[in-house]
Amino acid sequence: MKKAIFINLLLFTNFLIISCSSPNQVENEKLQSGQYYLSINENSTKVLEHDQNGLKININNQDLNRFKKVGSIYYSDLGAIGDGISDDMIFIRATHALANHYGFDVKADDDAFYIISGKKGSAIISTNTDFGKATFIIDDTNVEDHTSSIFEVRSKKSVVKIDQIKSIKKGQKKINLKIDEAGLIIANDTNVRRYIRYGLNQNNGKEQTDIFLVDKNGIIDENTPLLWDFNNISEMTCLLIDKEKLNIKGGKFITIANQEEEENHPYYSRNLLINRSNVEVYNLKHFVKGEGKHGAPYQGFISIKDASDVQVKNCLLTGRKTYKKIGNAGKIVSRGSYDLSVTRSINVLFENCRQTNDVNDETYWGIFGSNFSKNLTFENCSLSRFDAHMGVYNATIRNSTLGYMGVKLIGFGQFLIENSTIGGENLVSLRQDYGSTWKGGFKIKNCVFIPSKTKSSTLSLFSGKNSGLHDFGYTCNMPNKIEIDQLLIKDSHLKDYDSLFIFSDFNPKMKNEKFKETFPYVKTNLVKMKGVKIISDKKLELSKNPFMFKDVKIEIVKE
Repeated sequence: MKKAIFINLLLFTNFLIISCSSPNQVENEKLQSGQYYLSINENSTKVLEHDQNGLKININNQDLNRFKKVGSIYYSDLGAIGDGISDDMIFIRATHALANHYGFDVKADDDAFYIISGKKGSAIISTNTDFGKATFIIDDTNVEDHTSSIFEVRSKKSVVKIDQIKSIKKGQKKINLKIDEAGLIIANDTNVRRYIRYGLNQNNGKEQTDIFLVDKNGIIDENTPLLWDFNNISEMTCLLIDKEKLNIKGGKFITIANQEEEENHPYYSRNLLINRSNVEVYNLKHFVKGEGKHGAPYQGFISIKDASDVQVKNCLLTGRKTYKKIGNAGKIVSRGSYDLSVTRSINVLFENCRQTNDVNDETYWGIFGSNFSKNLTFENCSLSRFDAHMGVYNATIRNSTLGYMGVKLIGFGQFLIENSTIGGENLVSLRQDYGSTWKGGFKIKNCVFIPSKTKSSTLSLFSGKNSGLHDFGYTCNMPNKIEIDQLLIKDSHLKDYDSLFIFSDFNPKMKNEKFKETFPYVKTNLVKMKGVKIISDKKLELSKNPFMFKDVKIEIVKE
């Protein structure tokens, strides 16, 4: 007797918004997610395309019983060939859809070569997945939807829309919320603009956003404090956190790069998007081939968004070729293109991660970018850059090597660099396009600084720019306290280099008391140094602009 079951992707992932919203929102999500039709009978197991996004999955009874017995399913079980010629994406999508419904683990076939064409449609991962020794060839030369991920890791838990809370305050310890378990809160206020960018990529800023963790009683995790006042919340959602870790491991992924000629073409996704908390990605390798004279940038092959407690371990990634465009200020700018990215996420660890290309090769853009995140860690990594565009709260770089783009960031809290070798034009670059702000402290311990180059005759440990005349949407701060404990500066290879400073000239116009800031820039209070050694024997001075930093206290601790 034929048993027919209708399953849509909405059910596979339990993507449900709980609110007083109109039913159309849920219906739109259903249409967006696509539909799967599952039939269980005595016919052969096969997968057929049903419409643009939907698939018909027919499962043989005996096959289903076998899957249930072993608790796992292979891509080949649903028809994937893996011969390096046939497009296997519909079979990969269907395998994960079936696995999500029944709770099966998913496994790739060892030594398979899966072709993933540019057809629209993502494979949704909600169960443990072992890509093994398989190779996935992602062809981006003809893509129907550049915004679509190849794989999207989703939770089966609900997304809760919070309508009853209208305001929250910076430093608040608890919100009026009762939920079944811990959650990640995302809050927005569209009436307030932050991160109003300055310079060649200038813009009007972004709506105020904050993320934080709460327990089931609404108590805010002290390690994810509120950073802003929200006087009029536009939207607040809670993503319930999975207690059980989801594991994704193995796999060799080769992206055949896009050849877009439009210089302002939007970013490509075509990635592994992690949109679930408590996930570990292990032993994955990603390569890029076919980058030419032109192409659109990428958001990050491993892209973590709206998640907490994500670990990326023992992975090999690839820096992307740098392309240029005319920026918002009418001048040529580089387009950032990434293989690792983190957005609105908390407690993210990158451990033992490397890249295929030289971390000091300036042909390739900095491999890592982040926005609106908290508690990021690089542990034993060798990558071309650590970056935080629109802010990070607390970050650590430990036992790592960073290449020619070094450390570029703004944010809050504490930043620690320990037992690491740092490249770049400066030891730390406070991003001038966002006001060179860091509200908190910096600690550098047992590190080596190898400057990649210097654009002038001077070199600085901390660089930035802030004219005091631009409104970034917040008060800009330099690190309140900077601690340097054992730092070796290898600068002898630099040519036409005269002076070494703690601070660069953050504002060349601020030479005396006559200069008045419209938006005052809060300076560093204390620099505490111990064991700073300079190979060239140059003297470490305060700044090329001593007036600006005249109130900074310098404390030298004798060894």
